[in-house]
Amino acid sequence: MLKLGTKSSFMKKFLLLIVICFSFLMSHAQSLQPIEQKLIKKIEEHYPAMMELLKNSVNINSGTFNINGVKAVGQLYSKELEKLGFNIEWINMPDSIKRAGHLVATRKGNKGKKILLLGHLDTVFEPDMPGNPFTVLNDSTITGQGINDMKGGDVIIIAAMKAMNELNLLNNATITIYMTGDEENAGEPRSITRGDFIERAKQHDIVLAFEGAAGFNTIATARRGASSWELTVEGKQGHSSGVFGAAGYGAIYEAARIVNSFRETLSKEPYLTFNPGIFIGGSEVNANFEQQRGEASGKTNIISPKTFVNGDLRFLTEAQKINARNAMRKIVSESLPGAKATISFQDGIPSMAPTKGNEALANILSKTSEDMGLGKVVPGNPGSRGAGDISYVAAYADCLDGLGASGRGAHAPGETLNSKQFPVLMKRATVFIYRLLN
Repeated sequence: MLKLGTKSSFMKKFLLLIVICFSFLMSHAQSLQPIEQKLIKKIEEHYPAMMELLKNSVNINSGTFNINGVKAVGQLYSKELEKLGFNIEWINMPDSIKRAGHLVATRKGNKGKKILLLGHLDTVFEPDMPGNPFTVLNDSTITGQGINDMKGGDVIIIAAMKAMNELNLLNNATITIYMTGDEENAGEPRSITRGDFIERAKQHDIVLAFEGAAGFNTIATARRGASSWELTVEGKQGHSSGVFGAAGYGAIYEAARIVNSFRETLSKEPYLTFNPGIFIGGSEVNANFEQQRGEASGKTNIISPKTFVNGDLRFLTEAQKINARNAMRKIVSESLPGAKATISFQDGIPSMAPTKGNEALANILSKTSEDMGLGKVVPGNPGSRGAGDISYVAAYADCLDGLGASGRGAHAPGETLNSKQFPVLMKRATVFIYRLLN
């Protein structure tokens, strides 16, 4: 393993890689405008500095609850964006929310589409977790905390803006860069933690999110939403010898019926999932779903009087969510003898539904990719991605996600970035943004 900066040979290898990538792209230069070719050259020039920026940001622990660490990454990026003529703001959160806040960088003009570029500063890796500094594993793989989710994507945003600014392509453009500080674990209430973000997004035509790429030639035109549900079941406590008879079925059997009926009725619905994550029943039951925990005690010869189930519900559209909830309510209402159940639902992150506008953006990206000799880009399976910040604003603008770095193992120790694809993704994103502005 080799840490960046420990050996001069590493940078030489990176520079050689840049030359190879550049030569490949230039073989397709006839499909690119002269200014787009210049953008690619600028990315090449700045790439070593951008890798250093990536290294420095990865080596700052910015777990969601590490407020100082999140702010430190924000300050690092702010310095770069301020040099490019962006106005810098920090959106603070009330102390009660226990989150760092958000970085917002803006340039305002009156020409072309208004574009919001979305990233996040935090990672899932809190300070008490094992460290994983920026480390080169081989000629195609670098590891580090949050390197593809999503500090690599943040650096792509900055690199694109730097290249465009040096060619005076940001003059009179309206671009907002919004990097949230709590994407991995959003603070509550969402009306505060996402309120400013939503209002600013409404003022834009396009939102591009730089979460990690699901594949080199795939893009996210849709993402599922996430919500939760709580099931409470009550039964008649009694001796087990009376189960199925006068004593009824009890709370555990009723809860099992309901959950299994969810599966039988709804499991074949495309992109819809509903997972019971906590299932607690017995004679004495204590559940705390806010803390995702509970405890129970009981005896095999006692019919359970109470059972609690907590689960999530993921959906592609708001209509799908509503229909699923209605079906679940109907199942809950059809109680077994001697039992009664209620279900409640809690909204979380809305869905980013597939739209014609999102598809049109994907087509522009695909044409850009083909013009660069990189092949077509196609929409990925929305069921393969979790919910993300872009979903909060998907109803107000045309959206794409997954424009960030490629790699493996997001949210896991040893998370990696594909260093061969990284410069190419950076170039493609830059040319794509330029085309959207023009």
